[in-house]
Amino acid sequence: MEPELLGREEEQQILLDALNSREAEMVAVFGRRRVGKTFLVKQTYGERIAFELTGLQHASNADQLQNFSLQLTERMKLALPVKIPTNWLEAFYLLANFLREQPADQRSVIFFDEVPWLAGHKSGFLMGLSWFWNSFAVTRQLVVVICGSAASWMIQKIVNDRGGLHNRITKRVFLKPFTLAETEQYLHHRNVPYNRYQIAQIYMALGGIPHYLKAVEAGKSAAQNISDICFSPNGLLRDEFTRLYPALFAHADNHIAVVRVLAQSRQGISRPNIVKLGKLPEGGSTSKILEELEQSGFITAYYPFGKKKKDVLYRLTDEYSLFYLRFIEKNKEEGRDIWQLLSQTQAAKIWNGYAYENLCLKHLQPIKKVLGIAGVYAIAATFLHRGDEQDQGAQIDLLLDRNDQVINLFEIKFYTSEYTLTEAEAKALRHKMGVFQQITGTRKYLMMSMITTFGLKHNKHSLGLVEKVLTLEDLFE
Repeated sequence: MEPELLGREEEQQILLDALNSREAEMVAVFGRRRVGKTFLVKQTYGERIAFELTGLQHASNADQLQNFSLQLTERMKLALPVKIPTNWLEAFYLLANFLREQPADQRSVIFFDEVPWLAGHKSGFLMGLSWFWNSFAVTRQLVVVICGSAASWMIQKIVNDRGGLHNRITKRVFLKPFTLAETEQYLHHRNVPYNRYQIAQIYMALGGIPHYLKAVEAGKSAAQNISDICFSPNGLLRDEFTRLYPALFAHADNHIAVVRVLAQSRQGISRPNIVKLGKLPEGGSTSKILEELEQSGFITAYYPFGKKKKDVLYRLTDEYSLFYLRFIEKNKEEGRDIWQLLSQTQAAKIWNGYAYENLCLKHLQPIKKVLGIAGVYAIAATFLHRGDEQDQGAQIDLLLDRNDQVINLFEIKFYTSEYTLTEAEAKALRHKMGVFQQITGTRKYLMMSMITTFGLKHNKHSLGLVEKVLTLEDLFE
């Protein structure tokens, strides 16, 4: 069956707008590994792609140029290979000559995939691309698509370039993982008719990465699929972690060190503590690592309510990385059925809570929609007041500071059935509200809200305290 592009309506429209434009367009497409960038471009443009070149990982510049020669030979349908160019300026000159022979009345797309691998140190690729764009592409009104998995590299070297490509990017597509709703659509299209609880289980372990979700099979529970995909000797994601970061970052050891540190904390960690715990160098290099991980979608920066920028906390929000470090790495030799046992442990319950919080943090738009404030400006934040011997302190993992003079304070609970609030928990929630009110001095109305899996069973402890209850179903809106 021919693969079908599901979801991605907004991103596909950007690509189509470039194709239908009357001017030359340079489109930057970036997003993490396996998120579906290449598939999106090919499905959208199809036969309009007049030339396509994919960078080779860990290849020399000479090998990249030879690959260019082979791809150009194939496009030209020649029996003998085109002479291998000596540099990228010559390569782009050959490409321009080939494109001059194409019908002038049909708008063509030139697709360069995995550009960070093509544009290695002193390769000259970006200089050649700059010449090709300024001297040829603009005169032929071409669509040039530049794609790469190293999102930070793409932003720094292409989007924010100060050289020959400065301000040449006309459109950008930052392809993010599937949302829960898109994951549901994708799995059902593949005849995996999971309910939303099973989908959430899969999402919390694998994330919304299409390539990972492709491995989910019908006829197996979410737990069975996680076991097969992550723990079996031939499982797709058994060793993906060891390949993931080196494929994106030139010196990935420090990136991995940051991820390992963040995997240990549910509350988020400040930059100084990341440096200390990860034994990382002080200075700009660590800031760059954090920036690269954030731009690539692996970690998220959260600003505690009322704090300054320097107080930012970082949190690991890549589902697969968290699951790998919590469970796969330590148990991959235990056999494919080990998750059936691990999923019942206290460690799994703790992970469920962390992963569900991440799920909520990534689906703020559905949350706002269900709250009826989709059109209201609201800032998401966290709150942390460290206690002492006299003060218990308080932590709120998510709040929405709204422009309509309301602040939603969220308590997030992952539970296998309807949740019942105990007297002690109700007392703790009232304490959090009191501490928040006292420390922040806010005059806005505080609305205690809960996000549970299957709802809240109201009782005397929740009445008059919890005003709004959202469920897993609401995250699919």
